[in-house]
Amino acid sequence: MAKSRSSFVCQSCGAVTTRWQGRCDACGEWNTIVEEITDSGVGAGPKSAKANGRPTNLVPLSGETESAARVVTRLAELDRVTGGGFVKGSALLVGGDPGIGKSTLLLQSAAALANQGKSVVYVSGEEAVAQVRLRAQRLGLGEANVMLAAETNVEIILATLENGPAPDLVIIDSIQTLWTDRVDSAPGTVTQVRTSAQALTRFAKKSGAAVVLVGHVTKDGQIAGPRVVEHMVDAVLYFEGDASHTFRILRGVKNRYGATDEIGVFAMTELGLEQVANPSALFLDQRDEGAAGSAVFAGMEGTRPLLIEIQALVAPSPLGTPRRAVVGWDSSRLSMVLAVLETRCGVRIGANDIYLNVAGGLKINEPAADLAVAAALISSLTSSPLPKDAVYFGEISLAGGIRPVAHGSLRLREAQKLGFKSVSTGRLGTADRASGLAVSEFSALSELVGRIAAAGKPREPERDEW
Repeated sequence: MAKSRSSFVCQSCGAVTTRWQGRCDACGEWNTIVEEITDSGVGAGPKSAKANGRPTNLVPLSGETESAARVVTRLAELDRVTGGGFVKGSALLVGGDPGIGKSTLLLQSAAALANQGKSVVYVSGEEAVAQVRLRAQRLGLGEANVMLAAETNVEIILATLENGPAPDLVIIDSIQTLWTDRVDSAPGTVTQVRTSAQALTRFAKKSGAAVVLVGHVTKDGQIAGPRVVEHMVDAVLYFEGDASHTFRILRGVKNRYGATDEIGVFAMTELGLEQVANPSALFLDQRDEGAAGSAVFAGMEGTRPLLIEIQALVAPSPLGTPRRAVVGWDSSRLSMVLAVLETRCGVRIGANDIYLNVAGGLKINEPAADLAVAAALISSLTSSPLPKDAVYFGEISLAGGIRPVAHGSLRLREAQKLGFKSVSTGRLGTADRASGLAVSEFSALSELVGRIAAAGKPREPERDEW
């Protein structure tokens, strides 16, 4: 009898090693390497056997194309992130923290499609059918014609789905609970997750059904069981949120049929997730307009403009090494802005404790927030509140200049819609200036710093801060 060969696979990143070790060299995680059988699963068998293949038809690149058929849920925020609805024959991965609302969102979308006469199958590997029914009744969706199943074996799931017409939408909750007979390893391991995802993706391409896979998220915010699943599917959505806030953000990080970095905003209520039509008003709802250190940033999330409050606090530091606490922004980006203020603008701010927060728990990634962060820092340092009807956006260069950013007209239009009167930014194009706002264009950061500092009085430093 041939001896089974095994390899050691990291359950966090999917790296393969020839022996067990306590720490993965690829991702640095501890105790994540598990022994798995390698001579089983898809492609297993005698290596000397010659594969029997048949030639496929080759077609030219030029030719007629058809737009992807979509299953529209009529949930505007979800359809925005997916690019107009679920694409038939595609596989989509939804990740998020436990309890964030992934199952609630997908159950609501399943009920919305079922009410339109679409065929929807919801397969739960974590809950029994009775539990899913109880949640549907709590959300007021108990009458929706959604077909349920509680199963974790991939072969049984595929046999059930292939027994009859292909459904329009299949929801698998979650991919980490599935297992297949083709792999001799425990459910949730890299090999099981990868093989199960491959089988479900092949079913989606063959049948034309849209398949949605739910993936758990690790403590670092990554979809657990490896990143290889993200490469198999057509779209990846992250469901983000904070337990201390009621709203949730659905963010698209990969989409073969639409734009990436789109977001959908939902509010968690007793009756499930409600769509937020005006996220800017939500993020600015409890803004303290008269406080120093508060600046409004006109940002972009995908194709949607958002107005977000950035809060900064500059306080004397009792320590030899001042604190730097950042929530919702890149800490290295803050260090760069502080260095430019010190070196190019002559502002002695580095000896203070710096606290920076993006209000509402939103995470900002674009460099256009540099100018708003700098304005909030100077406002807090000089105890000078910024104008309550002003917004800021622009990228700061290491030379102390302010670079223009894209989508200026959309940012200005959103600010004008919410009643803001003035904008401070870098150079704008001719089309972007066609707005009823008072636009102040700065070429250097020192100009904006001088204007803010002139409106307030610096506090007396307790030691040699200036």
